[in-house]
Amino acid sequence: MARRVFLHIGAPKTGSTYVQNVLWGNVAALKAAGILLPGKFSAHDEAMADLRELPWHATPRWSWDRVVEKAAAWPGDVVITNEGLGAATPAQAARGVRSLAPAEVHVIVAARDLWRTFPSMWQQSIRARGVWTFEDFIGAVERGSFEDFWEHHTANRMLRRWGDLVPAEQRHLITVPGPGQPRDTLWRRFAGVIGIPDGVCDLAVDGGANVSLGAAEVEVLRRVNRALGERYPHRAPYQRVVQRHLVDAVLRQRTNDLRFGVGPERAGWVLDLAEQQIKELDEYPCDVVGDLAELRPVDPEQQPAPDQLRPDQVLETAIETIIGMISHAEQLDLMVPEPRVSPLERLRKKAARKVRRLKSVVRTGS
Repeated sequence: MARRVFLHIGAPKTGSTYVQNVLWGNVAALKAAGILLPGKFSAHDEAMADLRELPWHATPRWSWDRVVEKAAAWPGDVVITNEGLGAATPAQAARGVRSLAPAEVHVIVAARDLWRTFPSMWQQSIRARGVWTFEDFIGAVERGSFEDFWEHHTANRMLRRWGDLVPAEQRHLITVPGPGQPRDTLWRRFAGVIGIPDGVCDLAVDGGANVSLGAAEVEVLRRVNRALGERYPHRAPYQRVVQRHLVDAVLRQRTNDLRFGVGPERAGWVLDLAEQQIKELDEYPCDVVGDLAELRPVDPEQQPAPDQLRPDQVLETAIETIIGMISHAEQLDLMVPEPRVSPLERLRKKAARKVRRLKSVVRTGS
């Protein structure tokens, strides 16, 4: 049975891609150090979907149990990581922690300032087939009609659902470093919680960050999603087609230099929310790694909201995106080898061409 199991449950858009890339890029080294990541990256995603009983995720119902079995067979420490776990209901979270007994379960949650979180979360929703405008999204949060944002994407609620299931010393809150800090700061905070010594992991294998799209690019994608309707209702087909051939191959390759944000008219509201969040987390008994002050936006840039784009900016980006997809299609064609034709087949085709010419001569009488 595992000695300790670290459940890294989110929140989304808190550098989880970076942390997971380092973890999965160093599986062998971590295993040699006594730390197991059971299964593969996809197994953790499937386990999350199984535990949460997500109807839109095609995954076997025994996926969570299979990861738990692998953890149970390991004598050292185990890491299970998926930022979607934090959105589990209280009952689902309780089942997850209970299934790992008698191992010592630790819950790891990361938190990021809301000024950066709001635009990132809206963009993530668009990259997951969403169609609502940024104004619809942020307006719903502001009016209190989008409670799922707080439930699924903030450390406060996640700690209440998951952290309350384990002793205070086994709850860990990692704050995401602000701009300007060394790139590996987040990793070193995460590694310190688990007890991964310096030098075990090669940080050069992290695979890069999850590149954000620019305002015009994400607006083009939003309109494409709206036009697609229910053509790709499930995540896997959407990722296989739209994510791969539009987002990854074209949109992410652009300069994406037209940035966007919450908008200056909501700066005061976001700052007030940040103070409330800091106060609530400060009062919650857990191990804080980093500084809660990092959840307070510092000199937030007054970037416009994406809904304020001019029509010509969207049109120009759409045209350039089509050109990019044409180039992508051409590259794919070059990757497909010409079909091999046997000598007999070549003779048949040559004879068929001669027959067609003879028939043409007979019809024209020449």
